[in-house]
Amino acid sequence: MHVINLEEKFGQFTDQWHPHVVADLNDQHVKLARVQGEFIWHNHAAEDELFIVVKGQLHIDFRDHTATLNPGELLVVPRGVEHRPHAVKETWIVLIEPQATRHTGTVEHALTRHALPRI
Repeated sequence: MHVINLEEKFGQFTDQWHPHVVADLNDQHVKLARVQGEFIWHNHAAEDELFIVVKGQLHIDFRDHTATLNPGELLVVPRGVEHRPHAVKETWIVLIEPQATRHTGTVEHALTRHALPRI
């Protein structure tokens, strides 16, 4: 067991929209990502997805509204719900989701990563 310093971990990468695994929790990955601009519309048919904002501001579009998360706030996107995250300025987020979750769902896109780095 060891303490994970989020600022130190975020300092180890600069790529955006590519989550990095920092811990495992039961059958879940705890992931960090830097995000800016728009991601793609996608869903996770069998998994819920938890977003926590550490720094910046994250907007998550749904087909009927947009949720805005500020530092210290979180949102759970239920399985099967189509969504599109975006951020005007670089934003640091923590994601907690099942290890099998692909970050672009079933959508194949230039942003899709099949293997996530562990930091």
